[in-house]
Amino acid sequence: MVDILLRRRFGLLGRNISYSFSKGYFTEKFNNEVFAGNSYENFDISEINYFTELIKNNPDLKGLNVTIPYKEQVIPFLDKLSRKATLIGAVNTIKFTKNGKLKGYNTDYYGFKKSLEPLLEPHHKKALILGTGGASKGVAFALDELGIPYTFVSREAKENIIDYDLINATTFDNFQIIINCTPVGTSPNIDACPNLPYEFFTEKHIAYDLIYNPAETTFLKLAKERGAVIKNGHDMLIYQAEKAWKIWNK
Repeated sequence: MVDILLRRRFGLLGRNISYSFSKGYFTEKFNNEVFAGNSYENFDISEINYFTELIKNNPDLKGLNVTIPYKEQVIPFLDKLSRKATLIGAVNTIKFTKNGKLKGYNTDYYGFKKSLEPLLEPHHKKALILGTGGASKGVAFALDELGIPYTFVSREAKENIIDYDLINATTFDNFQIIINCTPVGTSPNIDACPNLPYEFFTEKHIAYDLIYNPAETTFLKLAKERGAVIKNGHDMLIYQAEKAWKIWNK
């Protein structure tokens, strides 16, 4: 008989998330009888203002993952943030505390850091972060913890952000880790890729794409053709999901 305490609901908050990794991952995890009584579902909302109604209508929820585009937008709706989520400025995990409060955490940074570390060599000294959204903030925090300086890239240059038009051979000489934190190249738009001069990738570069579907994006394919070490976001997602699971259970 399943312990009543183990009858718990979890889910993913996002928009257009039918492709979700999290639902499939946790559903498979919960199919193990050790986790009997747990369930996981998608909460697909068209705008963040529906979050309050979602919480009201699902009082038995125990935890949520958060994905694009709500990792930053959800913060004002939470009662408290962990220290690291506060520093990062983005949330991808929400815990429903025993007193009914909502506490936000960030496990993206942990997943990224743990999946990148095995690839690092002494010549990997600096990183380019493509994109400035919520996911990029977790990546930046992880790089800070690893002691790797970085620069953000966006479509428009701003303070501490360069635009794609400035990236050239010298850029690739100076930055050996290129991380795609944008959704460009996600299925079904698999032919798309960030606007980079891919001919300057070498075997001394790491090309890391947070996208996991497809497993090898055009960004990764073009970098691999030039000899770069490539990595997609699948392992990052597993690490961050397991970290979220620990948070929900502590």
